[in-house]
Order: sequence, then C-alpha cells, then structure tokens
Amino acid sequence: MMDNSPSASTGLPCSSFLERTMERLSSRQCLKLPQQDEAAESCHVAVIAVQRYLCQQSEGQPCEKYSYDVTITDGVWRAKCFLHPSLNHLMHINTLRTGSDIIITECSFVYDERRVGHGYIRIDKLRCGSGRSALLSNMANVRDVSTLPMLIKHSMEQSTLLQSDTPLQVNRKHYLSLWNDDDPVGDIWTLVPTLRAPVLDVSKISLLHSLESSFRGSNKALPLLVRIMQKSRLRYYGKMETKIDFPYQAYFEVADQSGTMSLVLWNDLCPQFYLALKVGTVMYLQNYSLKQSYSNRSHPQMDHYGMKKFTAVEICLNPHNPASVITIVPPKEVQPQWSLPDLSYRFTTRSEIGKVANNAACDVIGLVTFVGRVQRIKSKGNNEKYWTFRWVHAVDGTSEQPFVLEIFSSSQPDIFVNISPMTYLVCTQMRVCQVEGSSLYLTSSCETEMFITGYHKHQPYVKDPTVKKFIQWTKTQKDNVILQMASVGGHYSYPHAPPTFTQPVEETSEQVTLVAVSDLKKELETLQYREHKILAIQGQITAIRYVEKSSMTEAQGPGWNKMPDVSTAEEAHLDVQETAVETSVKQTTVKERKRTIQTRNAKQSSANCVRAKRALRQENTQVDQPEEDEGESNSGEQSAHPEIEGCDALSWESSGWSRQRQELSEHLHHGALHQDSISRRFTLDKKNALLGWSNVHPMRWTPEQSADAVPPAVCPGYYQVTILGINRTMAVDAAFLPIVCSSEQRAVGLIHDRHDNTMMSCLSSGFLCPLSHSKATHPRPEEILTTASELEDTHLVCVLDICHLGGEDIEVLISKVYKVTEVSVL
Repeated sequence: MMDNSPSASTGLPCSSFLERTMERLSSRQCLKLPQQDEAAESCHVAVIAVQRYLCQQSEGQPCEKYSYDVTITDGVWRAKCFLHPSLNHLMHINTLRTGSDIIITECSFVYDERRVGHGYIRIDKLRCGSGRSALLSNMANVRDVSTLPMLIKHSMEQSTLLQSDTPLQVNRKHYLSLWNDDDPVGDIWTLVPTLRAPVLDVSKISLLHSLESSFRGSNKALPLLVRIMQKSRLRYYGKMETKIDFPYQAYFEVADQSGTMSLVLWNDLCPQFYLALKVGTVMYLQNYSLKQSYSNRSHPQMDHYGMKKFTAVEICLNPHNPASVITIVPPKEVQPQWSLPDLSYRFTTRSEIGKVANNAACDVIGLVTFVGRVQRIKSKGNNEKYWTFRWVHAVDGTSEQPFVLEIFSSSQPDIFVNISPMTYLVCTQMRVCQVEGSSLYLTSSCETEMFITGYHKHQPYVKDPTVKKFIQWTKTQKDNVILQMASVGGHYSYPHAPPTFTQPVEETSEQVTLVAVSDLKKELETLQYREHKILAIQGQITAIRYVEKSSMTEAQGPGWNKMPDVSTAEEAHLDVQETAVETSVKQTTVKERKRTIQTRNAKQSSANCVRAKRALRQENTQVDQPEEDEGESNSGEQSAHPEIEGCDALSWESSGWSRQRQELSEHLHHGALHQDSISRRFTLDKKNALLGWSNVHPMRWTPEQSADAVPPAVCPGYYQVTILGINRTMAVDAAFLPIVCSSEQRAVGLIHDRHDNTMMSCLSSGFLCPLSHSKATHPRPEEILTTASELEDTHLVCVLDICHLGGEDIEVLISKVYKVTEVSVL
C-alpha cells in the first residue's frame, strides 16, 4: 500500500481498520464483517467527504441518476469509496453525512474493467452514527485530514483517480455540488487564467451591430472587443446519456459602442473561464460562432443603459469546432478610444421600492439583520434538479421596514454560505414581487450577483451615489443596536398567505397546491433534505394541545442508529422508523408519557380543565411539586391531583374525536416542533456555529464543523394541532407557532388586522393580537384553548409548510387555516 508510517506523522495508533480491510479484500471480492467486529470501536470510521456526480448508466443497476463517492478515515488512513446505489437514500435525507461516524458491515473491491490498474472499495452495507464523530473529536492533532495518506491497493499505486478530485466512475470528469447543480465545486474551477498584457490588433474588429449580417453571410467574422455588462449563473444540463465531459453553459450580456448582445460560454470553457469573467471584464474574442438566439430563457433588464439590443443572434464560445480564443484584457490595458460603455446600476432604497413596478429589476444594498436557513425546492419541470435558496432581511436606514430578499444560489457558493447579520449585502438584478396579503419582496433572477463584506473592493458599484449614502448611514449606527434585532435560521416562509385561498382550475406553480391527505403522506415520504414545500389539505381540526418548552423535541445526541445493516431503501425506511421511536421514548419523561396517555382519554370540558389548572397553580405557589424520576415506573401510583392529570388543562379535543380516532386508517405524527425550527439570536462569538447550522450540510469536513455548539432555542411553547382529513380516514398532526411579537422576523410584511384571540382567529391570522413589542397583554394558552369549541365540525382548508430537516426530522407547520367561505375557485 504505502511505505511511510502514518502513525509516526499523526501520533495515532498503528492499528488500522481500513488497512486490515484492504488486506482481507486482497483474497476475496466481497467482505462481510463479523458481528463482533461491528461493535468494536476499531471498526468505526469517520466520513470526511461526500461527493456527488452524474451516474454511469449500466444494465442491472438501480435506476439512480447520481452516484456518490465517500471518503472515510480511521484516523490512520483515508479511503475513497464508492457508495452502493441502494444506499443513496441515506444521502437524500442527510443521514450519511460528513462529520459523523459509520460502521461498514459489508464491502467489496471493484475492478474497473475498462481501465488497467483502477479499482476501489464499494460500501455495500453500513450503520450510521448520530451526532458528531467521536473519532474526529479524538483527532485534535490532525488539523487537516487531507494530509492523511490515501489507502491504495497493491499494484494500483499509479491510480490517480483515488487521490485526485475526480469521480471513481471513470466516464465522469468532475463532481457536482452536493445540494444543487448550479454551484461550481472542485479543483477544475480554481484555474483562473493569468492576466498579462496581450498583443491585440484592434484595427480589424467587428462591431456587434454587424454580426446579424455576418450570420447570414459566409464571410468569417472578425474579432470582437466587448465588455461584460451582465453575467448569469451556471446552468448544468447533464443527463446520464450525455457524452460531454462538462455539460455546462453560462450566459453573458456583452456590449461595445454599437449596442448589446448575448454571449454563451459552452462546456469545457466554463470551468476554465467562468470564474474569471466578471461584470466589467473586457474581452478580445476570436474564433467564435454565431447562432440564432434561444428565446426561451430569461434576460436581464438593461433599459437604463439606453443602448440598442441585438436579439436575433447570439455569440457562442466553444471549446471545439471552432476552438474559441478568449483573451481577457487587464483593466489597466483598456483604452478610452475603444469607446466601450461604462457600467451603470439602478440602486433603489427601501423607501422607494414601493414605487417600482411588479417584476421590474433593481439593485439593492443593505445591512443584513436576518439570514434564514438554506432550503431547497425542485426546479420547474425537473423533479431531480434542486435549487437552493434562503430568505434575508436587510435595512438601509431609509425605512423602518427591511428589504425582504429571496436569494437563490447564484453560482457564488463562497458568498451564499457566508451571508450573515452585520454584513453589507449588495444584490443586483433583483425582481420586485408584489403579492396580496404581504408587503412586497425581492427575488433573485438568473443574472443576480451578490457581494458581502470582504468582496466589495474594486467593484464598479462602489462609486454609485446610493451606495455612498448607505455607507455614510452605517457609520452612524451602533453595533449593539443592530445586534439586538439580528437573528439566524429557523422556520421562515414568505410571502404570508393571502386573505382568500384561491384554487385555480388548472394547477399553477404560483398557487399553493391542494392535496388529499394520502398525497400529503407521499409528499412527506419522498421529501429530501432541506426540501421545502407549501401544501394545503381539507379537513377538520379535532384536537389541539399546547406543548410547553420542557416537552419540545431536542436535537439527537451522539450515538448509533440501532438498526440492522442498511442495503435497500425499504429496509432503511422500516429500521429508521423504529430508531426514531426508540429515541423519542428515551427523550420523553415518564411524566410527559402519562400526560399524553391521559390526554387521549380526557372527557372533561376544556373550561373545567382550565379552572383546575388555575387551582393547581395557586397550590404550587405554596408547595413545590417534586418531579418524577425518569427511571422509575409510576404504573401503580396515584396522582396528587387526579383531576388535573385526568384532563390536560392545556388541550382540547372535539366531542367525536375519541370515536373518529379508532376508525382511522392512518395517523401521521409530525406535529413536534423541532429545535431547528426556531431561529437563534445572532452573536459574533457564535457566528461560525450559527452559519454552519443555517447552511446545508457541507460536502467536506473541517475541524470548525465540530468546534462550537449552536445555542439552544428559546421558545415558551407551541400548539400541536390534529387535522382530520375531510373523508375521515386519515389524520395529520402539525405544529402551530403563532407570531407573538412585532420584532420577530416572521412578523415582517404581515398585515396586522386586529382579532379577538380565539383559537380560530389565531390560526387564521398566524399571530396573537395585539402584535406589538410587548407580550404582556397576550392571553394565556389555556384562555385561547377555551375558545377552541368554535372549531367543532368546521370544514377548513389548512395550509402546511413542510421541510425535511435531515435524518428522520420532518417539520410540519400549520401557517394558516381558511373557512370554506374564504375559498374561491378560478
């Protein structure tokens, strides 16, 4: 394998599970590890990298579009392994992830029959650990795991694929971002061309206005000298049958003194030039081709330039046939006599944004006060491609209201993951969205670019008057004042639901989809990590329980998923369900279990329960009630207050629910409020931990990933709502977390119509009234629940926000309910 001694350089023991495994694989193709080894600590390996790429299509294999290479370490060696496609589902829900430990229970060595001297370990079955890796925690003296030697089988020492940033499947040349297709990742994207003074012959060049005639003629077009005015994000168009090594394209809008035209960068040229070609860059182009413009794509809004647009043809830069030559002109070499247009911006302040027309483009700058977690949605028309996005609030001093920004990944991953409160954020080519029931917001376009503190230097917009004025305003602000309103992560959904639920005759992407409860079950089962959807179901609310802070679902601690070997999606689904139940039981106190059972059997009215609860509170002011020991059984004990334990004062159920519950075919229990659903106050000392928590899980492990813990959530409690489907065969639980304070980020843009704080009005509005900075005037949960009888036998449309938080945690939140009188059909 290798002559050097890993233990000498790392200080770790010589015993290596990976080395022993490789030796055993030398004499057999498939290795099943015995049970005694599975429990041994020496069998633990840590996942330090997970890399995704387009699958190599082959007969007899599961129908998976993507493959995964997993790099693991035992503290002595590293090994780059191929994940068997039957285990891909563990990646989809982020159960198999970097920074965690796994136990490999079955593996094989696979030789590549198409290439001499290439083979790799394939992981066929495994068990996943939960929480942070114990192995990596004990490797404090190894700050860079990439310095550990790579394990390679004898006779394959020359295999570069095992050590390079290249997929193990030899017909693929690069990796994709783990959670979307738009971000450039890997070494191939770091090659930035060296800028040197070029020798240019600008005496014979074509102007853009002459290209349309060149397209129709047979004469070879002369070189172009143009400036980049706009830049799009990357587009990946790879398919399993694609033979192109780098199936990428990127659009640019370029201009010279005669006007503007679209330019397309194709395939291999994208890894080579995309990062180097910036807005404002001047290019000298040779051997380009022309083709008829593709009309079915977005275009940036550039009317403020007042230049002529040439839209009939577009410039194509290809790596072959012909091989285009791109020369980047250093800024100091750009000559005034070339008459290239200067860049111009349309910065709009928060106080002016209301005057901008719907769907119009503008540029904004602001001081970030809230950064939402990164979420994923499926791209339109492609059920296998995901977009990543996050919500951001930013203030600019011209209004009390912040900008509400929906920011999609813009092929700038280093900026996207580092947006944080207290940074200056610039977003260009944002589109205005005016919606019913909420304040307007801005969403990014394909041409949006983002810049944060640390990236503003030398950007052309720094001379804009609006930007200069904003910088002057920030100098008058105090950090501690901004920090008071700064927060990160948690559940956030925008825009708020409109006053009337509209169901179009034909389904559109702009409308919330109304689904059957059985379809909701399928949606929950197929949801992937951080995927977010908004769906609506019809039904009746039959039970509500107020869950206090002590009963909230905590993040799962370190440990092992107690499940058999995982090799297929079906086995994993059943086993993980059992693990989730076991974990939930362990985390729930005996007292809470008693309360849950008694709540199910409660038959007293909610009003009597409230009175009893108040009496108990008065008693407890004189006598402290001891907590029951979690480890003791209370099956034969009498409660000191049987009337309270017999009817949970903080719950309500409809008169027919006890009978209806027995007739259900299925009850979906997803009503717990998770720690990840609650935003955290931003602090500078916890910045790295908070940003890591709000971002999607990284594809590579770093020591910083395990450094700081995220502060616990601060939340007094929430309502758990049971919705019985309209046909009364299925029910689903959802959490309801009303907005209680106007300073919450979720309150931004909300229409504050006053209501009477009944349970119905709270569910309909999403907030407690009055919505001010003070919570003192709000009614208690038991007072709100006394009004829940209004929900009895009421036909409702319930809007649900669902999001997969990773592992077995699925967030189901009820954001609004409509009476049928508030529903219209178009």
